[in-house]
Amino acid sequence: MTPPPPTSRTTLDPQTLAKLRGLTLRAQHIVEGYVAGLHRSPYHGFSIEFAEHREYAPGDDLRYVDWKVFGRTDKFYLKQFEDETNLIAYLVVDGSESMGYCGPAGGLSKLEYAQCLAATLAWLVLQQQDAVGLVTYDEAIQANVPPSSHAGHLRYLLETLEAMRPTGRTACGRVFHELAERFRKRGVVVILSDLLDDLSSLEAGLKHMAHRRHDVILLHLLDRAELDFPFRRPTLFDGMERSPAVLADPRSLRQAYLRELRAFRTQLETRARQLSLDYQLIPTSQPLDETLSRYLARRSARIR
Repeated sequence: MTPPPPTSRTTLDPQTLAKLRGLTLRAQHIVEGYVAGLHRSPYHGFSIEFAEHREYAPGDDLRYVDWKVFGRTDKFYLKQFEDETNLIAYLVVDGSESMGYCGPAGGLSKLEYAQCLAATLAWLVLQQQDAVGLVTYDEAIQANVPPSSHAGHLRYLLETLEAMRPTGRTACGRVFHELAERFRKRGVVVILSDLLDDLSSLEAGLKHMAHRRHDVILLHLLDRAELDFPFRRPTLFDGMERSPAVLADPRSLRQAYLRELRAFRTQLETRARQLSLDYQLIPTSQPLDETLSRYLARRSARIR
């Protein structure tokens, strides 16, 4: 059973959008040294396969000349392999209503945190002159910005992120199935979501992405109140994603809630590991720069 999150209401305002830009600039300075943690072959764990030809240029290694093509065309072409192609990063951001939750001690909602994180990752990828795209979704795909490595591309990504509002129900599994078919070129798929969906459906969608040989990174965003359930007095919990409001005594629910959440997270992490996906739980109370520097440093060390 997927545990229901504690709920609240939040909106994006000019101050929040300014914070988005400010946090992006701050994180850029901190994590530039760790960008290699993201920039790995998106096909790690598979054999190196031929991808395409490119024309020979002076200084290229003659070992990779395709002599069969030379015999047919009288021109020199090199074989280019998968791990030599530029990285493509697909940022997939959950904009469902539950992502709007911000706990009593929270500074940013889960969606606002995801926006900041996605904006910073986009900037880092573009700094490497690689391509980055963006998909936002709830129960269906809401926006799809195709990957590009052009310097001006960041503006379109930020505008799309800033336009997001936490609405609609979550349908991660169905959306991931669709994205696995849409993402024609293999790359790094970074999913930013609270992942509060049916676990079987979620696993099936992720399995489809893994089958398409994408390198999938699951950044599991949860508010500190969702992780600790700190509520003490009788509370009216607002329903999200078409769920009714519930009046309850949190003290009588706390142990059962934490047990369900722990079981959900354990199963999610286990299934991600079985599919060779990269899973990371991220409390939104954690400073953005700390989140990125720790995660990218760990990922960089793991793939060396």
